Amino acid sequence: MATTAGPAAPMRQGVAPLRAGQGTSFLLRRLHSLSGIIPVGLFLIEHFVSNAFATKGPGAYTKQVDLLTSFPFVVWLELFGIWLPILYHSLYGFFIWYRGDSNVGEYPWTGNWMYNAQRWTGGIAFFYMVWHTWHLRFTGIHLLSHPAAAFGKVQLEFQSPWAVAFYAVGIFCASWHFAYGLWLFAAKWGITRGDGARRRFGYVCFAIGALFIIVGAATMYSFLTTPLQPMDTSGADPFVMR
Repeated sequence: MATTAGPAAPMRQGVAPLRAGQGTSFLLRRLHSLSGIIPVGLFLIEHFVSNAFATKGPGAYTKQVDLLTSFPFVVWLELFGIWLPILYHSLYGFFIWYRGDSNVGEYPWTGNWMYNAQRWTGGIAFFYMVWHTWHLRFTGIHLLSHPAAAFGKVQLEFQSPWAVAFYAVGIFCASWHFAYGLWLFAAKWGITRGDGARRRFGYVCFAIGALFIIVGAATMYSFLTTPLQPMDTSGADPFVMR
């Protein structure tokens, strides 16, 4: 005896780990992905390396800051090589977040958790960078003119336990966001093909993120444990901190 079955209920799908987009959306997403590596990712690497000179003492840190501030057209390099790319990457990232769907509660798949972690770490890292840049670059002593004051100025940021906690969270979020962003970039641009290649590269990206966190923690420890340095603006030898 035959029966007529009703139409099957549509299956709800989880968030796709990679979305290519179409037309202009495809171009903007590719530019967003690329900008996260070049130049934003390269700047993040340089920033971690430069700050790590603090582990060698105030004198070494001052020399590194003086080197960076001595570049010709440094303001324009910052504007077009750092701030505008970061602004685009961040704002378009917020747009992707706003337009995206999340169903972690219903479908707790790894891809969904990673999707949300990438959005949240990116958002937190953005506000951390705004706060960090505003205080160190645009308020108080002008470090482009007085690099010898840099170590002491960073130390002043750590006088509040809340600031120390915010720095720690910001470093963790920036490290995670960059490391997983590398994995996404390799997958989206066809560098890693197949589940095996992506899984192996995932281990590499995890190691990169862990390395960034360790370096960031060691740098913070140096600023916190070194006696508070005077912010010298006298114009004396910027390589000597007494």
